[in-house]
Amino acid sequence: MTGASGAGVRCMLMRGGTSKGAYFLAEDLPADRAERDDLLLRIMGSPDARQIDGIGGAHPLTSKVAVVRPVPGHGEPDAVEYLFLQVSVDEALVSDRQNCGNLLAGVGPFAIERGLIPADDGETLVPIRMVNTGGGAVAHVPTPGGVVDYDGGTRIDGVPGTAGGIVLDFEDAAGSSCGSLLPTGRVVDEIDGIAVTLVDNGMPTVVLRASDMGVRGDETPTELEADDALRAALERIRIDAGEQMGLGDVRDATVPKMTMVSAPTGGGTLSTRTFIPHRCHTSIGVLGAASVGVAALLPGSVADGLVVAPDGARLSIEHPTGALEVEIELDGLKVRRTAIVRTARPIMDGIVYPRPRR
Repeated sequence: MTGASGAGVRCMLMRGGTSKGAYFLAEDLPADRAERDDLLLRIMGSPDARQIDGIGGAHPLTSKVAVVRPVPGHGEPDAVEYLFLQVSVDEALVSDRQNCGNLLAGVGPFAIERGLIPADDGETLVPIRMVNTGGGAVAHVPTPGGVVDYDGGTRIDGVPGTAGGIVLDFEDAAGSSCGSLLPTGRVVDEIDGIAVTLVDNGMPTVVLRASDMGVRGDETPTELEADDALRAALERIRIDAGEQMGLGDVRDATVPKMTMVSAPTGGGTLSTRTFIPHRCHTSIGVLGAASVGVAALLPGSVADGLVVAPDGARLSIEHPTGALEVEIELDGLKVRRTAIVRTARPIMDGIVYPRPRR
């Protein structure tokens, strides 16, 4: 099919967790990375603050891409590979240096809809290999009658209404990007005079106390983004932390995430405000919450003294639009289990036409 913009590309637009992105089969995109990235920039409408000439939503949370391909099994269940790409809104930049646990929630349903994984009656398990980090996850997708259930009763904060609950069980999330749960081997480090906990339980994250940054921790994302001095201080710490976490020069990277923590105010375990890395998240990423959750459980971390101890393994990580529940089981410094409940929903399935090359 062709149009004014030339050949179109098959695409499914989905909400995954509290993010929204374009899902593609790998076979529908160019194999060459430079060609692929150029195409995705033109599809999303970047670089442009409004992304007016593409399907991006003018925010990092809605300018995301999932690339999925089948992985034939060898005596084991078939799996799919998931490559996450963050498409910058106002820069000509496509990054694969992080994962996204929210878009991960849509990978299982997408794989079933595209026929990569056959649906079972009741629940379908979709093994997922996360290309960005080398980690794995199993998505438990509700499929009554062999059809994905998008109309269930599971509610997640930051998303209106309810949908079918998708349980994501993560495998080997600890150290997936940095090589170890605590990349420096310490529970607390000091950067630029600020105490920080550097942790990677699926997402490289710098955890620091909001009070140490001169804020309460209950401000709105808009208020925090307007604080130029705060943003500059966070970026200085982020760049230094990136080196210490083994990520190299992170000036043009979207990791590590910066999460300021404070005492919970809504009955949860810990309150958070996260920069991703330069915009303040209206909620918190799935894997970011998993990393913050580890910090909440570690004695002596920067979160120690702020946390309301959970009853059991389920932590409620508060964020600007509610809370995200994550289950973490720790044995000393070993993460035995990380799991989370998300929802997903297809919004559009069809052909997307990229902006012409200029």
